[in-house]
Amino acid sequence: MPSAPDPLTKADYEALAEFRYALRKFLGFSEDAARERGVTPQQYQALLAIEGFPGRNWVTIGELAEQMRIAHHSAVGLVDRMETMRLVKRAPVPEDGRRVRVSLTSKGLKLLEKLYHAHREELRSSGPQLSSLLLKAAARIPPRAGFSQPAGSAPATAA
Repeated sequence: MPSAPDPLTKADYEALAEFRYALRKFLGFSEDAARERGVTPQQYQALLAIEGFPGRNWVTIGELAEQMRIAHHSAVGLVDRMETMRLVKRAPVPEDGRRVRVSLTSKGLKLLEKLYHAHREELRSSGPQLSSLLLKAAARIPPRAGFSQPAGSAPATAA
């Protein structure tokens, strides 16, 4: 029979609330930065998901939907709007003509580069605090029984 979870403390709630607040501030910055450059936060997220996809700089609609955590038809609509703005282009997947590759145009890549630099500057200032708060919140989580600590990670300690 599983053991009862450790009782939560006020400090547990405070640590999580403080982390979520700092994260929300960063996300608010990110949303504002996207809008200032003429795209929606979702369009910026899509640009980043496409160019940042592991191992290649294109995605299928299904992969974009998964990366964005949206429905397939929503990803199609998003790509339609971004294609109209000339931020992305579509091409058939050579191995499977039923699927489509979505990649950035030069205009989309230039916009993403501008947003990347703005985010990098913001992370220089807020990143250390976010990292510290994440470690603080995560340290308050007791390890699960039967699970080992990931390689190279520090053991959890109470804050």
